[in-house]
Amino acid sequence: MIARMRRALAVTWRAGRGRFVGYVLLAPLAGLLPVVAALLTRRVLDRVVDASAGAVLGAAAALAVASVGLAVVPHLLEYVRAEVGRSAATAALDELYAGTERLNGLRRLEEPAFQNTLSLAEQAGRDGPGRCLDGALGLVQGGVLLGGFVAALAVLSPAMALVVGLSGVPALLAELRLSRRRAGMLWRLSPGERREMFYAGLLTNLSAAKEVRLLGLGGLFRRRMLAEVGAANAARRRHDRREVRTQGLLAVLSAALAGVGLVWAVVRARAGDLSVGDVAMFVAAVAGVQQGVAGLVGHIAGIHQALLLLRYYEDVVTCAPDLPVPAAPRPIGPLRRGIEFRDVWFRYGDDRPWVLRGVTFTVPCGQSIGLVGHNGAGKSTVVKLLCRFYDPTRGAILWDGVDLRDVEPKALRARIGAVFQDYVTYDLTAAENIWLGDVGDRDAVAPEDLPALRDAARRAGVHDTLAGLPNGYDTMLSRTFELGGPDDDEPAPGVLLSGGQWQRLAIARGVLPAGRDLLVLDEPSAGLDAEAEHDLHHRLRAYRAGRTSVLISHRLGTLRDADHIVVLDGGVVAEAGDHDTLLALAGRYAALFDKQAEGYRASLSSRAT
Repeated sequence: MIARMRRALAVTWRAGRGRFVGYVLLAPLAGLLPVVAALLTRRVLDRVVDASAGAVLGAAAALAVASVGLAVVPHLLEYVRAEVGRSAATAALDELYAGTERLNGLRRLEEPAFQNTLSLAEQAGRDGPGRCLDGALGLVQGGVLLGGFVAALAVLSPAMALVVGLSGVPALLAELRLSRRRAGMLWRLSPGERREMFYAGLLTNLSAAKEVRLLGLGGLFRRRMLAEVGAANAARRRHDRREVRTQGLLAVLSAALAGVGLVWAVVRARAGDLSVGDVAMFVAAVAGVQQGVAGLVGHIAGIHQALLLLRYYEDVVTCAPDLPVPAAPRPIGPLRRGIEFRDVWFRYGDDRPWVLRGVTFTVPCGQSIGLVGHNGAGKSTVVKLLCRFYDPTRGAILWDGVDLRDVEPKALRARIGAVFQDYVTYDLTAAENIWLGDVGDRDAVAPEDLPALRDAARRAGVHDTLAGLPNGYDTMLSRTFELGGPDDDEPAPGVLLSGGQWQRLAIARGVLPAGRDLLVLDEPSAGLDAEAEHDLHHRLRAYRAGRTSVLISHRLGTLRDADHIVVLDGGVVAEAGDHDTLLALAGRYAALFDKQAEGYRASLSSRAT
């Protein structure tokens, strides 16, 4: 807890030192002013009774100044608190997502428990550091307030000061217990809240709208979303009822104590033991002590809950890479000899079936390798291992004889260009969608990038499409967002591309980086018609000439010019060779090729008749 508190306060300090110092100075002042005002009120009342005009005016002037402070300081404190909270949230989220970048593989992101941790970590990152500072300074403010009023009350009645002060102990214990229950509730609700967001997204996302409307799924998803909302509301309702019972009982005890104290003060005043100013001071002191105790209890409980949730934030911020990075990684140079899969076994978990079983083949430098096989044969897994999103369970993958596990993943990926089967369609401009393939350390597209972007688009056969958009390459490819800020009178509307156009754009992104040693194309023409597919492969064949490449496609005609073809079946290499050699074997590849060719021949025959 202490370590988390230090981390949270360090985040708020780094986020804005000036605001931090201002907050630290204003908090105790806000706690001191009510005590000063109560003491001055006592003096004014006593001077009025004594009919000392000069003394009354001086005390009244001082009380007026204190009243101005009481009116202004809380608003100023709230402004500074909000500023500190915003800057701390920004710094904490930056640190949080920098932590996720250290997850250089995919395994952790596939774990539901880690997704729950991420959800709570984001919530804690937005609120936790600011709440910890609020709580710490609230303790200071409440401590000043409580200490001042307890001291004033002790002058009138030490016994009453002790009783009122000790009344906060049960409240503190109760609030700590409630905060632990609240943190546990949030962890249990996290999976349901993520499902709620999932169903809500299906009801509102454009990508799902066609199928949801065609199949009439809106009612189903709405009911499931509301069921998740209802379950979460029921859990919160149970917790709220527990809080109401606990805090209601504490409020009754507090009010009873204040009432007893007030009767005691009136009795003492009638006996002549207390003055009018003493009675006023006593009433203010009892109220101030109870307010201070309640504030301290609330701030301690708030800090406790924030620190409990910051555990998830800390888990992400301090998480180790899910792929081991050697202390002294071996340098990786341009590919000279080739890439070797040496007896590679792989499965996605210890309780999962083997996806690859003893796979061995070589990708010679400057040559193209085609991967063929049914769905689930392990082709895409080979690509993930090549990019080192995972490490082999057994065996090794070698780059010019260097095991990929001895190489820093970022350095390896800087030498690979890839187009994945599940490519991303970014709600950005056309230029940015291509530029993302070779961002480097920049935050925006520069004018000097544009010729390279256009060249990549030409290689993918999508330049004419993008140039013909309403704003050319600056057109927003989205109906969700518009190009322009909130102050623009007429923001430019977005445009949606067809599936085939998006696929070509993804290919342009993959072929943009210059000097990549390996090009991976995973089903690059799956969404294209026959003419577009022929055009694309003609373009890519010219681009791949002399480059090392790995090609995956279910359309075997697109792989027949590959230098070498590897047929995967059930996670093993069933056949290997060039197109003619595999046809001569009359094995799996020949059977697949003949079946596809038979479909084309049947189509041509039906047209002829």
